[in-house]
Amino acid sequence: VQLVESGGGLVQAGGSLRLSCAASISTFSNAMGWYRQAPGKQRELVASIASGNGYTTYADSVKGRFTISRDNAKNTLYLQMNSLKPEDTAVYYCNAGGTFNRGSFVSGDNWGQGTQVTVSS
Repeated sequence: VQLVESGGGLVQAGGSLRLSCAASISTFSNAMGWYRQAPGKQRELVASIASGNGYTTYADSVKGRFTISRDNAKNTLYLQMNSLKPEDTAVYYCNAGGTFNRGSFVSGDNWGQGTQVTVSS
C-alpha cells in the first residue's frame, strides 16, 4: 500500500489548506486518520474517520477548524484546515488500515511520507 500526501505549504495565520492522501490500492474498507508531528514533539492524532458510517473524531485543539473526509471512489482522504494557527505547524501524516476501539481510533500499519504545513504569525 502506498499513501501519498499533498497539499501542504506555507500559509499565514487565519488561512486555510486542504491536505489530500491518495492510496495506490484501496484500503478504504478500513478507518483512516491524519496525524501530525511538530519538531521536538510526539506524533499526535489530529482526526480520524470510519469507513462506512462517517463517524469522525477530532483532537480538541482542532475541533471546529478542521474537517476530515474521504472519497472512497477516488481512494482519497482529505483534511480541510481552516483558521490555521502557528501551533498547527507540523508534518502531517496520513494513516490507513486503522480501526476503532470503543470510539477511539487505533492506527493501522500504513503511513504516508508526510507533508509539511507551516503557519506564519
